[in-house]
Amino acid sequence: MAEVFDVAVVGAGPAGVAAACRVAERGARVALVDEGFRPGGQIYRHREGRAPAAIGEWMARLARLKVDVIHRTAVHDALRLDGKFQLRAESVHLEARKIVLATGARELLLPFPGWTLPNVFSAGGLQALVKSGLEVAGKPVVIGGSGPLLLPVAATLAKAGAKVELVCEQARRASLARALPWLARSPRKLAEALSYQAAFGPSRYRTSTWISEAIGTDRLEAVVTNSARRVSCDFAGVSFGLVPNVELAVLLGCELRDGFVVVDRRQQSTVPGVFVAGEPCGIAGVDGALGQGLVAGDAACRDVTVTADVEAARGWYEYKPPPLLRSFALRHEVLELARADTVVCRCEDVRLSRFDPEWSAREAKLATRASMGPCQGRICGPALDAILGYGADCVRCPAKPATFESLLIPEDRK
Repeated sequence: MAEVFDVAVVGAGPAGVAAACRVAERGARVALVDEGFRPGGQIYRHREGRAPAAIGEWMARLARLKVDVIHRTAVHDALRLDGKFQLRAESVHLEARKIVLATGARELLLPFPGWTLPNVFSAGGLQALVKSGLEVAGKPVVIGGSGPLLLPVAATLAKAGAKVELVCEQARRASLARALPWLARSPRKLAEALSYQAAFGPSRYRTSTWISEAIGTDRLEAVVTNSARRVSCDFAGVSFGLVPNVELAVLLGCELRDGFVVVDRRQQSTVPGVFVAGEPCGIAGVDGALGQGLVAGDAACRDVTVTADVEAARGWYEYKPPPLLRSFALRHEVLELARADTVVCRCEDVRLSRFDPEWSAREAKLATRASMGPCQGRICGPALDAILGYGADCVRCPAKPATFESLLIPEDRK
């Protein structure tokens, strides 16, 4: 039999932790489900007993409260049945009267020659490995792509002892300068950016620069930039922004707008009882995610009126990309990096030459098997949309890789 909770929260990043804490403080029974080893999400991934100061207070708050935290569990299906929501995962089957989806975001990876070489990672993936214990001291590293994520990743690598040779930002300097008035009104954000640059050396940050090719035989040996500069390195971290994880929301029937889940002032989606917080509603940083999580947790327990202090904490109602994010709009050059023989779908080993620009996402899947591998299109899907304009394909269970046994209903497992 499935365990029944008042509220189930999916995702233990800042938004999910805040939501779970608020639900528990309201006296409701809550489960916090996450595929990581411990709460904190990707942004606050840490080793046991080494929680960053920025999340330490929330970790202590979570530990004091009665929250059923379920680690190492990826939810691969969500549905409504007999008046309750059901969440199905590899090792557990949960039911809840209300759910909060705080599923975060993943990185946008654009294919380029050599991107499948060993030791070429996504920027956030490389950062996560370092936080989990990957030894990089003394190793030359290049970070590239686009977006605010590149700075903290480079800073993390530098603090771990890596030699950050270059940080490549594809956006033009003039484009980034347009965000300065916004940063001036957010002195803490500006201070964070400057501290990150200080950690790895401001002189290594280059705008209008991107990795055009990764070179190596059995592993990465060097990268080549768009200016034909060759930089020797042992590791490279490359990503071009963030893609919201909305698969579970789509499975439940939530409405999307511009790729994000539509929510009201109580963080409720268009499906009653389904609340959404954090990046699935819009990419806008930790502060907004924490505030949205508090509102969603409150609303999932009872009808509430959003007070002024909570409204200030959550940051916004109708999502509009901050000027900082708009400054990182992708240039056509990085969307054209892949050559005809470049692998685009890594799961099924499909190269760019196999795709017809006139296809839809569904036609591409049927003709090439792209997006039919273990990642279920989570990597190649957004890439094909960015470089060929395919749009999003429909979402089916399982939203995450799962064993056949976990897909069976409990009665069928006997």
